[in-house]
Amino acid sequence: MVNAVENQPPHHVVIVGGGFGGLYAAKALAKAAVKVTLIDKRNFHLFQPLLYQVATGTVSPADISSPLRSVLSKSKNTRVLLGEVSDINPKAQEVIVGNEAIPYDSLIVATGAKHSYFGKDEWEDFAPGLKTVEDAIEMRRRIFMAFEAAEKEKDPEIRRAWLTFVIVGAGPTGVELAGAIAELAYHTLKEDFRTIDTSEAQILLLEGLDRVLPPFAPQLSQEAEASLNSLGVRVQTKTLVTNIEGDMVTMKQGEEIKQIAAKTVLWAAGVKASPMGKVLAERTGAELDRAGRVVVEPDLSVGDYSNIFVVGDLAHFAHENGRPLPAVAPVAMQEGEYVASLIKQRVQGKKIPGFNYVDRGSLAVIGQHHAVVDLRFIKLRGSLAWLFWLFVHIYFLIGFNNKTVVMTQWIWNYFTRNSGARLITGKEEFIYVKREQSNGYHPSVKNREVAKV
Repeated sequence: MVNAVENQPPHHVVIVGGGFGGLYAAKALAKAAVKVTLIDKRNFHLFQPLLYQVATGTVSPADISSPLRSVLSKSKNTRVLLGEVSDINPKAQEVIVGNEAIPYDSLIVATGAKHSYFGKDEWEDFAPGLKTVEDAIEMRRRIFMAFEAAEKEKDPEIRRAWLTFVIVGAGPTGVELAGAIAELAYHTLKEDFRTIDTSEAQILLLEGLDRVLPPFAPQLSQEAEASLNSLGVRVQTKTLVTNIEGDMVTMKQGEEIKQIAAKTVLWAAGVKASPMGKVLAERTGAELDRAGRVVVEPDLSVGDYSNIFVVGDLAHFAHENGRPLPAVAPVAMQEGEYVASLIKQRVQGKKIPGFNYVDRGSLAVIGQHHAVVDLRFIKLRGSLAWLFWLFVHIYFLIGFNNKTVVMTQWIWNYFTRNSGARLITGKEEFIYVKREQSNGYHPSVKNREVAKV
């Protein structure tokens, strides 16, 4: 006689989001006695730590992306669905994708975050952030179009504005963007133009706090700032951006208000949770923090719903020292793997302790031979840190092909200083702005009619 338990369907785990948290959870469940459904609105996993290299023409989007179906092809218990979850019904244990309700026994939400303009969403027209492939391609278009426009411009003031690049926010993304643009202007593109001298470009990195890379040890922040200065980047700390409009950036330094004309402004100053946080709050009563992240329990579950988990950038986990874990890839990876382990143990009727993040350190690259690495037990800077950064990022790239392509591209760039992905793509549109100092237009990413003022 067949045991009744054997006739029950396997425990169904639904994962929403194929970023680091969701993908690492799915991979950890590959050989478990469960059924897994991974849902993402994109068909690929994006290695976001290298997205700035797409924005600056070092690598192509495909080099840092891997198809989810390919990554999980050997996980026979896993189904990948292309779609966007619009709602969750915790009582019925269903997620809504289009017109379909997909049941779950355990739900893992890993939908990440996007850039935040701190209530000034209109700034996005003039200062794109960097979270998606489309963001990176738009940044790449603006950066390289700036040099092209400067090459044709006869007015010296307007040309100077085209050759001025402002990066708002000096966290890892801002520092890496500033260093990469400096490499472009002062080395890679130096012999490519005839009318302009690209080494006359101004790269300004603005930070509201008193040092760059605030999460790092103070001595490494100082080292990073020194490296940026040596590359030609002008670092301005204790500087708050109060307005971005057209080609004019307004900033406050102490009591002093300054303005600078810059055709290219890039945003790296903050993030806010994906809209799924609000959905979870409405459906489960979960608490949200100021950035819209879901406040989770020690086991990463949500309030009274012990079978709903939030991992990665969407989760506010502050059970270790009272401060939420940072929105970085290692946190998402470890959280995804932890929840997978917890579910496997629950299926077997076992329990495990709450989540404990193991901080293995922080690292940021500034330019060729310039990086800082904080491994807690040792701090590295300069060429050794740069080599360590290269190794770590190659190691964690998903897929053998990606590792080979990116490594080959980096070796080529190292010896030639010639980035091979400097394509200007995308439709260029303009918002006309009333500006005495400008030539009357500014590129925009939005699909809108040209509006004359």
